[in-house]
Amino acid sequence: MDWGDVQVLLAVMRNGSFGKAALSLGVSHPTVGRRIKALEDEAQQALFRRTTEGLVLTDAGDGIMKLAEAMENSALAMERRLAGNHDRLEGILRISSAEWFTNYVLAPVLSELTRRHPAIVPEIIAGYRLLDLSRRDADIAFRIVPFTDPNIVQRRLMRVPYALYGTPQNAQALLTAPSSVGLILMNTGQSHFPDVSWLLDHFPQSKPAFKSTSRAVQAQMCQRGMGVAVLPRPLGDATTGLQRIEMPDIPPSRDIWVGYHQDLRHMDRLRALLDIADIMLASEQE
Repeated sequence: MDWGDVQVLLAVMRNGSFGKAALSLGVSHPTVGRRIKALEDEAQQALFRRTTEGLVLTDAGDGIMKLAEAMENSALAMERRLAGNHDRLEGILRISSAEWFTNYVLAPVLSELTRRHPAIVPEIIAGYRLLDLSRRDADIAFRIVPFTDPNIVQRRLMRVPYALYGTPQNAQALLTAPSSVGLILMNTGQSHFPDVSWLLDHFPQSKPAFKSTSRAVQAQMCQRGMGVAVLPRPLGDATTGLQRIEMPDIPPSRDIWVGYHQDLRHMDRLRALLDIADIMLASEQE
């Protein structure tokens, strides 16, 4: 079975339709349909059946799925090993990071990386989604929670302090009439974050005014007077129009973890990024 056909088979299984599979693979809808039909013709049996909820595997399709996933894992392992043994300081380095961390913490590191090694091209995948490093969704990731995959090499990179921010007007109102000032929070999916609990515990009379997964968006809404927000200090201190609001106890800080798949531990361009990050970010915390 051709690996390209197996990729199409897995994409259809995971997405539930030819159209979504085509988007994930970057090919056309008819191409996916032709590849699946060719597989079914060769197998002389249907691999998918249509339901009201989309395409689902037939018994025949389900019977080969574990073999297809094993084939995928082998292909991805081969790709990682070859990339990890690349000893030239050139090429794309795919980096997963929250947008605020890239803009206000990692940007100087990336600038220094490309200054020293102009042939390295950093490619930032900004967002909170936890990417699968074993599938090479990214080569390296910076995030606020530890990694759970046993094949990931990880360590705590730094600790980022957080603080309460608002406009001068909202900072004053918070002292005299706290219930009149809205709270800018993470959305429901991140409601367990410690800064959300801290803010709600300290201002129980205030009502949520705005929610977002993006710290940068929170800072913008805070700057526009929508309410107060707990922000990472590198972001809050750099946002014009906001001031740090002193409290008897400060919001909890967060650790930043960095991780990459163990097969990439010898990738020179990845090592170059980590070396620079260690020097520059460690000096910021001193």
